[in-house]
Amino acid sequence: MSPDALRVLPCCAPTKVRARVFEASRLESAARVRAAGGSTEGMIRLDGGRFLMGSEDADSIPADGEGPIRAVTIDPFYLDQYPVTNAQFAEFIRASGYRTEAEVFGWSFVFAGHLDDETRAQHPEGLQWWRRIDGADWSHPEGPDSSVETRENYPVVQVSWHDAAAYCGWAGKRLPTEAEWEFAARGGLEGKRFPWGDELTPGGVHVCNVWQGEFPVHDTAEDGYSAPAPANAYGPNGHGFYTIAGNTWEWCADWFSSDHHLYATRMNPVGPDGGQARAMRGGSYLCHASYCNRYRVAARTSNTPDSATTNIGFRCARDIG
Repeated sequence: MSPDALRVLPCCAPTKVRARVFEASRLESAARVRAAGGSTEGMIRLDGGRFLMGSEDADSIPADGEGPIRAVTIDPFYLDQYPVTNAQFAEFIRASGYRTEAEVFGWSFVFAGHLDDETRAQHPEGLQWWRRIDGADWSHPEGPDSSVETRENYPVVQVSWHDAAAYCGWAGKRLPTEAEWEFAARGGLEGKRFPWGDELTPGGVHVCNVWQGEFPVHDTAEDGYSAPAPANAYGPNGHGFYTIAGNTWEWCADWFSSDHHLYATRMNPVGPDGGQARAMRGGSYLCHASYCNRYRVAARTSNTPDSATTNIGFRCARDIG
């Protein structure tokens, strides 16, 4: 596939507005949210400062608003060292009685490659490798016959943006802005494609969980996983963050726009005041260079805030003091 064709392809996570009951929350202000009440256990303090955000590399995707490269300054903040896990999310559910949107709707999206042949053959219009599965939710990611009982240390998935924000609020924290997320993901490296450098497999070693083989037909799982990996898989980046590239997409606080950053402040920037979709960062185990080359550190995409899939999770941020 040519680079020009790749630039117009959508992301590997399906976007679909699934209910109107949460429409009001899509109109909330994008004023910078602060949260400093939660525990800092399991979080890394970052001193913030100035960094170069964005990418103008040959494989960047201009339509996503990756560029131009610009100098951005952010305040010090904390960020979870790992994505929120199934065990942590289960504690939230037990303590709060919260019901996720997938549970309210009664269904969610599941990657077809993780389903049996009969279920996989039920092809929703317009969704090539996703299936609507009744009973799929955070504790049954692939449907009612699945479970997270042996996946306590795996990133929680099947959580919408609203679910992630609810968890963060319960924990006295918040979702990171895109600028904070990218600052953390870069690990102190400037102008690099990945959190560890410019090579996807440095020295021939797999250091993240993305698709190998022919997408979406066969994942050879040369990196060790053909589905989400544990939250502590592989080594950390230069700031100490694990699985911040590939594995599961991570919700960010910002409304998504492909051009808002061209006019926005470069000091603690946030997204526009409203929109139809929230920003996601990091890529997932379904990303492949031939289709969704968005596991690069500057890459970005979006999804409607009520959507949930088997490849979207999140991690929490917190302000200093």
